[in-house]
Amino acid sequence: MGETIIGVIGGSGLYEMEGLSNKKEVSVKTPFGAPSDAIHSGTMNDVKLLFLPRHGKAHRHGPSEVNYRANIYALKKLGAEKVISLSAVGSLKKEIKPGDIVLVDQFIDRTKGIRPSTFFEDGIVAHVGLGDPTCDELRGVLRDGANAAGATLHVGGIYVCIEGPQFSTRAESNLYRSWNADVIGMTNIPESKLAREAELCYATVALATDYDSWHEEEEAVSALKVLEVIAKNVSVAKKIIKETSSRISKTKKCTCGASLQHAFVTRAENIPKETYKRLELIIGKYIKKNR
Repeated sequence: MGETIIGVIGGSGLYEMEGLSNKKEVSVKTPFGAPSDAIHSGTMNDVKLLFLPRHGKAHRHGPSEVNYRANIYALKKLGAEKVISLSAVGSLKKEIKPGDIVLVDQFIDRTKGIRPSTFFEDGIVAHVGLGDPTCDELRGVLRDGANAAGATLHVGGIYVCIEGPQFSTRAESNLYRSWNADVIGMTNIPESKLAREAELCYATVALATDYDSWHEEEEAVSALKVLEVIAKNVSVAKKIIKETSSRISKTKKCTCGASLQHAFVTRAENIPKETYKRLELIIGKYIKKNR
């Protein structure tokens, strides 16, 4: 049985991961361009961990500028089978307080089509299922890790993903509350969709920083306010990763690794060679094509 490899994508304020042994920096080339930054590879609790800051170390990439395809491709290329997304979010419910953690299990996509959201284009079509867009098994391990880390935890929740980089209007914020959404962010779409297409287990640790714009007794969200809470959240997030890495299973009981098994519509002989070459890492176990 091979070693367990976890990919960790760090959000706002989380640009490095301490506690890694045998640490090295890896630059990865992908057919979709460069990832957000070099990936830090190392070992934590006998598990190989690949850490990638979503916005780059200096927070250079806005939410619509992140190269999500390159990020997911790079983690898969380095052997990750599970991906943990650490993401700053606004709370849409009074009981989810700034500093709390939400293990998201659903998404609502309110992005505007600016971001490429699939690997399957240019002559190949595949439709993966997203009824349950996060991995139940991975969320269960994260739940145990978050509890061990002493986090104030909410298990399950709906994440509304907006385009950004602007925050919501009060009207928008209240609209999302009427949908019974729990948190709001700017990055987990298309990241979660691409992870499913790449057959990676994916789960989100949403770190609440504010009450968005709906709360009448609170100031509307601002970057300054968010940054004040992020420092505390980052410390908790790192503890959760440490606790989770010691609990992560070496056997995969979920079906994330077979997401593409019945997804292809395009026949192998009709896939352009260049498209196949670009996607062989992802589709090669199902489709063999003469180069």
